[in-house]
Amino acid sequence: MTLDIKICGLKTPEALDAALDGGASHVGFIFFPKSPRNIAPAEAGVLRARARGRAQSVAVTVDADDAFLDAIVEAMAPDMLQLHGRETPERTAAIKARYGLPVMKAFSISEADDLAAIEPFLGVADRFLFDAKPPKGSELPGGNGVTFDWTILAALDPGIDYMLSGGLTAANIRDALALANPPGIDVSSGVESAPGVKDAASIADFFKAVRAARAIAA
Repeated sequence: MTLDIKICGLKTPEALDAALDGGASHVGFIFFPKSPRNIAPAEAGVLRARARGRAQSVAVTVDADDAFLDAIVEAMAPDMLQLHGRETPERTAAIKARYGLPVMKAFSISEADDLAAIEPFLGVADRFLFDAKPPKGSELPGGNGVTFDWTILAALDPGIDYMLSGGLTAANIRDALALANPPGIDVSSGVESAPGVKDAASIADFFKAVRAARAIAA
């Protein structure tokens, strides 16, 4: 089974090149002012052009209105939109219809019962992203560097397409892949030297760890 790998929260050509050289299938750009990984649509457009033909570009937003989404889509021309807020199934469907782009809907997970939240989105969202619930007091819906119990994902219908996120690092990715066997993984804070600062060596180490884990499982 192929494994999609998304490096999220990219802001510089150097970090993007490290992700692409490592073999990322997806590269993510975050449009959320409270995030240390926030990027302007025009800057993301430049990086997206650099990634064209090598990886799918994902625009990550949090409860964005149409005006902001219009600006992002016009400046960046993403391959996919990721909704990481409290968007409803109706809002998700409206965004898909407005832009004609696939949508990945993110959910905060801490226990098995949280997975029930995806049910109204089945057939609406094209893919799901399962992230750990933010620590108390955090203003960020993702990128907090915390994990959740990956074993609860074993109960999911195998036909559900998703990416596993939340606290992934080179040190724990082997366990994550073994316990959840996800179709895709998403890493952000786990390849940073400081919040919002991607580290090329950490990105390379992460890909090396993924390859090693998959070689053992093969």
